[in-house]
Amino acid sequence: MKLVCPICGKTYDEPVQRCECGEPVEFERFTGEPYIGKSVWERFWDFWPVEPALEFSLGEGDTPLVKSGLGEELGVKLYLKNETVNPTWSFKDRGTFLAMSHALKAGYKTVGTVSTGNMAASVSAYASRFGLKAKILVSESASDEKLKAVSVYGGEVIRVHGDYGRLYFESLKLGERLGVYFMNSDNPFRIEGYKGIAFEIAEEISPDYVLIPTSSGGLFRGIAKGFIELHESGLIDDLPTLIAVQAEGCSPICRAFKEGKAKIERFENPKTIAKAIANPYPPSGNAVLRLMRDFGWSCVSVSDGEILEAQRKLAGEGLFVQPASATGIAALERLDLPRGAKVVSILTGSGLKTLKSAPQGGIKECPLEMLESCLR
Repeated sequence: MKLVCPICGKTYDEPVQRCECGEPVEFERFTGEPYIGKSVWERFWDFWPVEPALEFSLGEGDTPLVKSGLGEELGVKLYLKNETVNPTWSFKDRGTFLAMSHALKAGYKTVGTVSTGNMAASVSAYASRFGLKAKILVSESASDEKLKAVSVYGGEVIRVHGDYGRLYFESLKLGERLGVYFMNSDNPFRIEGYKGIAFEIAEEISPDYVLIPTSSGGLFRGIAKGFIELHESGLIDDLPTLIAVQAEGCSPICRAFKEGKAKIERFENPKTIAKAIANPYPPSGNAVLRLMRDFGWSCVSVSDGEILEAQRKLAGEGLFVQPASATGIAALERLDLPRGAKVVSILTGSGLKTLKSAPQGGIKECPLEMLESCLR
């Protein structure tokens, strides 16, 4: 399979990660048919660019699609794609597994990524599973508490002092020179892994809208490619409307979309509680803009107050998610969707990763001798 730049159209036969024009590349579209299989990797075997190394799977994917009552007051049928139940509690595991399968097949001994959160933990965990060394590059502001969840798997964590925005591109250059396969946010194999979310949704329902928390843009591109491939394979009749959701305090893609610009610009002084999607200059931003314009999709930004309220509502349904995961639910209030529309919101990561900022419910103190009265 060839790799193609979604912006300039240049194609590549070798497994590069970015085009000469500076944009991320992706695999040409796959067509195929589903099979009977236990895992999404087996059922959609025709759609992967590399044979998944199933013996090293940790059970990523095949996450539940939960019916929610939160859409009732808005008159929509709401479903929650619960990615928090992946092995390291986020959707990143899907992309990491497929990228790691490629790294193993290509003969790499060391892999790496640039991240301070979900992706760092995912790459560290899967590197251990695959028997590979891991180099995890984090910013100088990364807290020791957050990095415990990364280093526990045995990967080498390197805190880099300097411009974190440059680190993504420097890692790719140095990785080629040093033989380290960096699977950063928009690695083409990672994008392919995220297609599984679209495949699994389509197995259960035909959604009208899919709400996607968006940071680097890799998740949006992966889900979009998955639905497009299903449509071109004749497996679904219509494409759903995809909606990228960002936090108002860091929304470079939504801002460019609303202003009618073809390219994103750096979002200065980002500030939001949704740290997992606070990317001021997303590497897949232009590719996401292109998809939204080509298919008539859109972008919505929400405030921190709306995000926290949505997080609270989800907890009331038994789902504790990180703030970034709640942005889709927050966006529902701002969207004027048709009554009866089937809507899927992607819950990208667990709230257990962000306990420090999590709201705490009331705690009642009670002496044992007065327990009966306390229980009344």
